[in-house]
Amino acid sequence: MEHFKDKVKIADNVELGGNQMVLFAGPCAAESFDICMETGTAVKAICKELGIGYVFKSSFDKANRTSSGSYRGPSMDSGLEILRRVRKELGVPIVTDVHESVQCAEVASVVDVLQIPAFLCRQTDLLVAAGKTGKPVKIKKGQFMAPEDMKFAVEKVRGEGNNRVFLTERGSSFGYHNLVVDYRSLPIMRQYTPVVFDVTHSVQRPGGLSGKSGGDRQYAGLLARAAAAAGVDGFFIETHPTPETALSDGPNMIPLKEMSEFVKKIKQFWDLNKT
Repeated sequence: MEHFKDKVKIADNVELGGNQMVLFAGPCAAESFDICMETGTAVKAICKELGIGYVFKSSFDKANRTSSGSYRGPSMDSGLEILRRVRKELGVPIVTDVHESVQCAEVASVVDVLQIPAFLCRQTDLLVAAGKTGKPVKIKKGQFMAPEDMKFAVEKVRGEGNNRVFLTERGSSFGYHNLVVDYRSLPIMRQYTPVVFDVTHSVQRPGGLSGKSGGDRQYAGLLARAAAAAGVDGFFIETHPTPETALSDGPNMIPLKEMSEFVKKIKQFWDLNKT
């Protein structure tokens, strides 16, 4: 099965779909500037050592939480200011989520990549508004979507004259509170765009902790190495200095102190796939 040949330029030194592995990584929510900087500084150094392209990820709003009582984020204004400062201090591109079409233009003025959450991957107005910004658009495959159907989401962005669009695999619903990864989705979706594998959301247990999501972090490395062996263009990994105190998705996130070895092992499989 032939995969998509064009590359998606994220920044001057980061290009998805070529011979460079790209890592999208950071804390799930932009809890504070200090946590973002601590995480981003460490991951940037890991990527520099391994020759990996780095895009910092964090969310200013987690609008799809299970419970209304769960932490959502620092607000759009405060969160974008954190991301603006991180981008300036670290000198790396930034990706964050948008949840409504009216957010796209303002968010695009701060970050380098707009991410469409999996639950919203069919929202036409949101995809069109993101495409109109001209920024790269990262679409997560819905947990309820067949991989071959994601080409229609891609077409909605390209219909606005924006070819800088790519897809993300993050697992499929398998009964209640459980996800599985169908690795056939990687070559299927790579026919349409470059593809990123979301390591930490693929081990999530949505809503599995009585009003919030749980996760099986112990399987994250296994799934990531399998994706690298199967063939993928980049990886998405949420990480935090202390996941046990994180305000969002702690059970899924990789402890920051473990990230160096975690990413090195993935890179070994990536390199083998390229030989």
